[in-house]
Amino acid sequence: MIYEQRTYRITPGKAPEFLKLYEAEGLHIITQYAKLAGCWISDSGVLNAVTFLWAYEDYGHRSAQRAKLGADPEWQAFVPKILPYLVHQESIFLQPAAFSPLD
Repeated sequence: MIYEQRTYRITPGKAPEFLKLYEAEGLHIITQYAKLAGCWISDSGVLNAVTFLWAYEDYGHRSAQRAKLGADPEWQAFVPKILPYLVHQESIFLQPAAFSPLD
């Protein structure tokens, strides 16, 4: 397994609105292509940040699934709705250690 930690910095004060929209209109689309391992809102460090942790079998699986997601007409219609909330995006790939509870 690999995990993709995607962090979005959101316009200050708009994180609750962003999450409500994402849950209502985007989550059911993206979870057809990736497994959500978690979602967090920052309380310290970089503020106004929402972090998702997505699970994939490997890098090839991630690439194939992201290509399918990008081609999905529902996702294409959804993305313009969230873009106004985004200030910055960051993606980090993580591989679990042998003793990690997430494998």
